[in-house]
Amino acid sequence: MKVLNINDITADQNEAFSLRTLFHEEKNNTNVKVGTVTIYPGQRVPLTGVSNHSENEYSVIVKGTLKTEIDGKQQRVSSGQATYIPAGEEHIAFNDGEEECELVFIFVG
Repeated sequence: MKVLNINDITADQNEAFSLRTLFHEEKNNTNVKVGTVTIYPGQRVPLTGVSNHSENEYSVIVKGTLKTEIDGKQQRVSSGQATYIPAGEEHIAFNDGEEECELVFIFVG
């Protein structure tokens, strides 16, 4: 078993979010990435355009809320909820709340 202290992992940051990749492994043509992201109030991810991954994306919202848009459909997600975005599905997330939104993500593909 490998145990990490999340605060010991250097975050990739910009004006919209802070992202930490905790684990990343490729094995038998399968890529798995686990991490955390904090999206700041008033910010959207990505900064411009849409996100589109070659992996399935699973997320658990730990704190805050997000307004999401996937295939032109808007939906609100908040703390205590989990999401699944299939590989190739274009999406954006916007933190229109007053507090940071924190989530744990897993990419598999």
